[in-house]
Amino acid sequence: MDLAMIWFGIIVFATLMYIVMDGFDLGIGILMPFITEREERDLMVNSVAPVWDGNETWLVLGGAALFGAFPLAYAVIVDALAIPLTLMLVALIFRGVAFEFRFKALPGHHGFWDTAFMAGSIFATFFQGVTVGAVIEGFPVEGRAFAGGGLDWLAPFPLFCGIGLIIAYGLLGATWLIMKTEHALQMRMYHLSRRLVVLMAISIAIVSVWTPFAYPGIADRWFSLPNLLILSPVPLLTAFCLLRLWRTRPDHAHHRPFIMALCVTLVGFIGMGISIWPHIIPPKITIWQAASPQQSLQFMLIGAVFIIPVILMYTYWSYRVFSGKVNPDEAYH
Repeated sequence: MDLAMIWFGIIVFATLMYIVMDGFDLGIGILMPFITEREERDLMVNSVAPVWDGNETWLVLGGAALFGAFPLAYAVIVDALAIPLTLMLVALIFRGVAFEFRFKALPGHHGFWDTAFMAGSIFATFFQGVTVGAVIEGFPVEGRAFAGGGLDWLAPFPLFCGIGLIIAYGLLGATWLIMKTEHALQMRMYHLSRRLVVLMAISIAIVSVWTPFAYPGIADRWFSLPNLLILSPVPLLTAFCLLRLWRTRPDHAHHRPFIMALCVTLVGFIGMGISIWPHIIPPKITIWQAASPQQSLQFMLIGAVFIIPVILMYTYWSYRVFSGKVNPDEAYH
């Protein structure tokens, strides 16, 4: 068995689960500046209150798996992106504290904790996008160490990816609220999601043009024959899902926008993987070059076989129990 590929698949799966689940969670905080009524803000937060803690389990799993299965990749990425990763974690911590304190605070402090929740959500998302953009851009490696500077991530492409991920998570959050809420708040999310679809389409178009021009290897991957024909379903599916999102009306099924937003996210994630494959540290270090010894991968896999099904069962149970519309009279906090 190719254990390096199995562990790469586990990390990809954990990352995708985190993006999908914590994406709409962070999107709630990103959208909160557009909602001023206290009751509607509470309703937004209550829509994710029963599940938000479990969503970040996938981030922990992905990080731990990267550390154990691909230590070279972990070392290079943490060294290269120490600042944005630290700022992301600080923002997530601040956001988590604000999530709990906003319900317990005195009325005069509500504004502060709402602002903290919004800022934590926005900055955590931004620095996650910066990390993704920096990985696509690649890292200089000499021997088995990062050979660049600590501020290499402060480049136009990673910063743009940070903004793009804010838009993507905002779209996930808006469509989640369409599915989970009713009446005035739901209608606001319908109108807001249409604007976000346009911004999302523009962001995807810019990235799709930017990366082939800036990185010849990506251009060869996508535009050489027969790859051009084989990979054409990726942009076509993206355009189809965005169009379906744009054409969604309030009288349609309320779950459809969220499903379409998830599809856009999934296809975008697949597109990123295609662009950098088979490198885990672009542009030179492959999955197999960065992998741990076979014995270590085998030992870790024993634990993963037991842990991952438990996380999946808990995740399914929590979302199944709270699958209906959020009740304004119930408080899950």
